[in-house]
Amino acid sequence: MNKRNIAIIAHVDHGKTTLVDEILKSTGTFRENEDTSNISMDTNQIERERGITILAKTTAVNYKDYRINILDTPGHADFGGEVERIMNMVDGVLLVVDAYEGTMPQTRFVLKKALEARVKPIVVINKVDKPAARCKEVIDEVLELFIELGATDEQLDFKVVYASAVNGTSSLSPDITTQTKGFEGLLDYIISEIPAPSGSNDKPLQFQPALLDYNDFVGRIGIGRVHNGIMKVGQTVSCIRLDGTIKQFRIQKIFGFLGLKKIEIEKAEAGDIVAIAGLSDISVGETLCNPNELLPLPVLHIDEPTLQMTIGTNSSPFCGQDGKILTARKIEERLIKETQRDVSLKVEPNDTESWIVSGRGELHLGILIENMRREGFELEVSKPRVIIKEENGKKLEPYEELQIECPEDSVGNIIEQLGNRGAFMESMNNVNGQVRLVYTIPSRGLIGFTTNFLTLTKGYGIINHTFKEYKEMTNIDIGERNLGVLVSIDTGKATAYSLGGVEERGVMFIEPGTDVYEGMIVGEHSRENDLAVNVTKGKNLTNIRAAGSDHTVVLKRPRPISLEYALDYINSDELVEVTPHFIRIRKRILNTTERKKFDSRN
Repeated sequence: MNKRNIAIIAHVDHGKTTLVDEILKSTGTFRENEDTSNISMDTNQIERERGITILAKTTAVNYKDYRINILDTPGHADFGGEVERIMNMVDGVLLVVDAYEGTMPQTRFVLKKALEARVKPIVVINKVDKPAARCKEVIDEVLELFIELGATDEQLDFKVVYASAVNGTSSLSPDITTQTKGFEGLLDYIISEIPAPSGSNDKPLQFQPALLDYNDFVGRIGIGRVHNGIMKVGQTVSCIRLDGTIKQFRIQKIFGFLGLKKIEIEKAEAGDIVAIAGLSDISVGETLCNPNELLPLPVLHIDEPTLQMTIGTNSSPFCGQDGKILTARKIEERLIKETQRDVSLKVEPNDTESWIVSGRGELHLGILIENMRREGFELEVSKPRVIIKEENGKKLEPYEELQIECPEDSVGNIIEQLGNRGAFMESMNNVNGQVRLVYTIPSRGLIGFTTNFLTLTKGYGIINHTFKEYKEMTNIDIGERNLGVLVSIDTGKATAYSLGGVEERGVMFIEPGTDVYEGMIVGEHSRENDLAVNVTKGKNLTNIRAAGSDHTVVLKRPRPISLEYALDYINSDELVEVTPHFIRIRKRILNTTERKKFDSRN
């Protein structure tokens, strides 16, 4: 059967996964009686809840006499390393662009990776059913981006398909009235435009994993493309490790892909994208060869982590009341298991009860913590901090490209905030009352900014950022919250009476009946200093009734605390306590007297 290997790339939420899901349905990949109402490439519960792709997914469809292997890639910057490695597995890409939003920061990032890898692009203008769709202007934007990124003449000669993935329709014309059910035009373009995979069955074996998976039964699974040769189950092969050493092993299983299923197969040929099991510590970028013909492929580049945080055992007074998994040994096992699947994650011991976990961004690390809490873990997490490099005696820190879209009335406050965080404005454009700002900003300037941004834009702003480069570190003091917090001095249940007296000092994070402990942060102070408060005090009851004094306390709604908000919010002297059902913010030093002594010394 003829083969085509493509990746679907795009900015966050431009419709990659929906498009793949609809292609699967339109090509008859599922049985007629199969329920396809909840079919999705995003299999992880968090992926479905948030509508984002976290891990790249592999699938395949049969169309005419062709097997089309499709890789659905993450759109978020924190998972961009996967996009880069996937380019080594495919010969073409579908660049999906929103018909209203046009080219965004991640569009630039993923397209740059595709053009560098010299793969053939097809552009899909998605969401053409939007009332505000502007197909012609967006095509011009895409063409400008191709030219700006140095595309070759061949790459500039790209085909365009117009689609509404959510409705399952497409056409080759920007005129929305020409949309028809299915994606035949797009699939025909894939066959005619994307070259067949290079490589030959007659040459010596070369297979290189670009992605990892993990299975409790067979251990680590390497997903990649067979560049040359034939690979069979039971065959003995040599693995050329990243350090140049060689390890022989026997291939236990080979998996192919069709629809949402992994299918066990007996052999894989040149050009096939498959998953293999048999080597417990197989890693991205290694080469599998015949033992007597060692021909290593170029090592794949893996993006270095830019952010780290400390994850440790829960040391709060409420430890063990909610979660089932508490011990340091279990937490370490879980973190090490995650590194088996995610090559962008690094874990190293900090002390006997905590570990320094490094990743590609707040979302990358936040997703790991969210998965662990859902599995029953109790954790204690520090404020995220950027990883500083040292080269030639100079300290270098990561910088990001930041793109913001916001209403005109909030621009002044945003520019002021970003100026204080060490950002440089690159451009500013006003389109129909929406202002688009492009900045270069130190990564540490973004920590805690998202929370402020949502407040400044009243929820109407859109923020996107992607890693740009390492530059010399500036001396600007950024990344700490300006306002102080309200800290409980007692342990017990919060009462409406005491909260009524405290809430005039700031914004509360808790409501009456919430269990609190000494050192737990219960609200945000309206001033810069921290304030110790008693939120558990009840009203002294007497047998004397005073007219008008027994009115019901009416409290404002507390501010909701999500995991992302808490990680963004805390300062370096604070921690987030994460349990399956609770997110609490606390001081590192819980005892009020000891904390005051420590603060006075610093």
